[in-house]
Amino acid sequence: MSIAAILRELEQEHATTRRVLERVPEEKLSWKPHPKSMSLGELALHVAMSPGYIASNWALQDVVQFGGGGKTPTPSSTNEILAAHDDSVTKTRDALIQLGDEGLAKPWKGEANGTTVFEMPKSALVRSIVLNHTYHHRGQLSVYLRLLDVPVPSIYGPSADENPFAART
Repeated sequence: MSIAAILRELEQEHATTRRVLERVPEEKLSWKPHPKSMSLGELALHVAMSPGYIASNWALQDVVQFGGGGKTPTPSSTNEILAAHDDSVTKTRDALIQLGDEGLAKPWKGEANGTTVFEMPKSALVRSIVLNHTYHHRGQLSVYLRLLDVPVPSIYGPSADENPFAART
């Protein structure tokens, strides 16, 4: 895996993620499918912000000390979510370029209270936590949209609402 390949994936996936985030209805930002779940707004902002935060704050360090964790802020608008996403993509791109191919091979560790929670090469950090983590939560967000009867965009193929492969008339 090279930084160039990761950047190509980031560009493609960023466009898909943005299409999903654009569908988030502002009037439903506080909606939750279950009391233990994040709200729609919290989840959307988590999807928007996570890649940039993790790439620029974790991947550029060799050891990260995790705090007690914090709650994702609640956005006040869909535009706020989209702006956070666009900023996150820029931060991710910049961090990956700074990391470079040689940096991908370096070890990374996440610790909490003196205990190692994660230990992996930075290539695995980028693949699993910067990228796959986002895709996981984007899928979760698409379920939230479906439950709210919001048309779900095509992600990797047709959805029940959008089929990019259908003949255009």
